[in-house]
Amino acid sequence: MTSALETAENPESLKRIVIEPLTRVEGHGKVTLLQGKNRNIRQARLHITEFRGFEKFIQGRPYWELPVLVQRLCGICPVSHHLAAAKATDMIVGATELTPTAEKIRRLMHYGQTLQSHALHFFHLCSPDLLFGFDDEVRHRNIVGVIEDSPEIATQGVMMRKYGQEIIRVTSGKRVHGTGAIPGGINKGLSREEVDYLRKDIAQNLSWAQTAVELVKKVFYEELDYHMDFARIDTSMMSMVNDDGSFELYHGGLRARDSLGKEIFDHIDYTNYTEYLRESVKDWSYMKFPFIKARGEEEGWYRVGPLARVNNCDFFSTPLAEAQRQEFKSLGDGLPVQSTMAYHWARLIETLHCAEAIAELLEDPDLMGKDLRTKGELQSVGTGVIEAPRGTLFHHYEIDGDGIVSKASLIVSTTNNNQAMNESIRKVANQYLDGKRLSEALLNQVEVAIRAYDPCLSCATHAIGKMPMELNLVDAGGQLVDRLEKRTTGQIDRTI
Repeated sequence: MTSALETAENPESLKRIVIEPLTRVEGHGKVTLLQGKNRNIRQARLHITEFRGFEKFIQGRPYWELPVLVQRLCGICPVSHHLAAAKATDMIVGATELTPTAEKIRRLMHYGQTLQSHALHFFHLCSPDLLFGFDDEVRHRNIVGVIEDSPEIATQGVMMRKYGQEIIRVTSGKRVHGTGAIPGGINKGLSREEVDYLRKDIAQNLSWAQTAVELVKKVFYEELDYHMDFARIDTSMMSMVNDDGSFELYHGGLRARDSLGKEIFDHIDYTNYTEYLRESVKDWSYMKFPFIKARGEEEGWYRVGPLARVNNCDFFSTPLAEAQRQEFKSLGDGLPVQSTMAYHWARLIETLHCAEAIAELLEDPDLMGKDLRTKGELQSVGTGVIEAPRGTLFHHYEIDGDGIVSKASLIVSTTNNNQAMNESIRKVANQYLDGKRLSEALLNQVEVAIRAYDPCLSCATHAIGKMPMELNLVDAGGQLVDRLEKRTTGQIDRTI
């Protein structure tokens, strides 16, 4: 799908507007707009400007290190990478089925991770825009402003995140970068004291989750037409679902539907994902551009994450979240809800589901079991897929005869949303910026569109492509001594 904004002729004659850094997102990125003589927007692009290279530097490491190693990709969603890698290494050690204790503790860890991540995103990063408006003063449009004006909302966000992090700590040993999941299972069960400790606050967090959903609905309904249209794009959506079609975050089959809700593929084994998905690269971003193979590069891009998951699932297994899903789906009049701003609403329905699922799991005696690990015959390939807070996350590894990683491939949640984020930016640029004198408040609307996806930009920077690079050598006195620039063609020039 090619936008007219991509056909900017003679870019050197256009005015370049740069939004850098993007604020209230995880990681570093920028947006560039090219504006013509009549202030018309000719091009709008999201650039990922940092490079991590995890796919390369985990090569040569033993496979059993991966669940701990790869979570260093991120300090916000490390559990997602931890569990995706653990699921991939489960395959490598031949653990075709985990023990009930191992699977349920992993699920509890994942629910805690999703709850704390969604709380962080909504209350800390996005609520200032939703509560105060996109054109509110910069000094006030942040978490400090929320604390000043609505301290109870800010406190709720802090406490929900704290509870989710406590679940992570209890199940993995640390709030960030724990070690709970290992190839074939987990390294410890829970004690009665630990379970009782988590049970103590679950009722309050469940109540807060219900309040949060009602809050986002109130904001949405106050300007329903605007929120349904802002940055809206009609897209295919992909997510995991359970065998019965219900909402699933930890393990299931892949489902993709087009913009009209028609099936593209359903319940496919995620270990065969390369038969259905492909990736392309562009010379202006370190983030790859995935697409559904059957639909081709131009038409095959899609969205993942809360909006896709709530649209794609047939029902939630928990009653409160299911009631909210039904109201949410009514907005689409039988079609998928395509509003980009509806990501916030869907995200909080998921938060409510996680709170309900945590409450159920904390009553399960299997959490205190002693049978923690299983294994079988060693395999050379392992694939782990999980629904991270931001969307479907793929980890694929191949090892040699000594158990050393020879190949690694990751498709991170935000990468799956890459093209969609660019399309949403273009929609905002066309609708709200074209022909106008640009101001901070107007440019913030571009950031609002990006923030709706809850991107983790540092997680998503893996492509070794043609993006230009600049290397500056500065002496101890701060003087520039040398500069090398790598062009998009691969040519390297000394420019000083």
